[in-house]
Amino acid sequence: MPGVVWIALAIVVTIALVLGLGASRLRTLSRRVGSFSCNARASGQDAWTAGIAQYAVGRIEWWRCWSLSPRPARTWYREQLELVGREPFDDDGPGHYLVRCRYEGLDFELDLAAGDYFGLASWLEAAPPGRRDLVL
Repeated sequence: MPGVVWIALAIVVTIALVLGLGASRLRTLSRRVGSFSCNARASGQDAWTAGIAQYAVGRIEWWRCWSLSPRPARTWYREQLELVGREPFDDDGPGHYLVRCRYEGLDFELDLAAGDYFGLASWLEAAPPGRRDLVL
């Protein structure tokens, strides 16, 4: 019977450790300069994946919220990212936009707060000369 207690204790400690690491990762990502909440899904899908995006030099890196990965799940380079449409999106409350994007020929959607959308649009418009066609 004492072996079962140690196994149960090991499982509890492991679960607590994983939850602690996940919470620490999420807090670190959300506090970085240039980070913003950004839910994503493939076009035509119903389920959203919660995430946090961050501006980097010439790209946006996007991490899933509920993951332990130290690397971003997606990286979108400014030269290849296009905003092809937007509309008010009240699923998350007023002041959100459903933003339709295209990257390397693949369509996807982002759920962004209004301020985050305007920041993204400004970031794309600030592209080097000759790349001002990226924003709708």
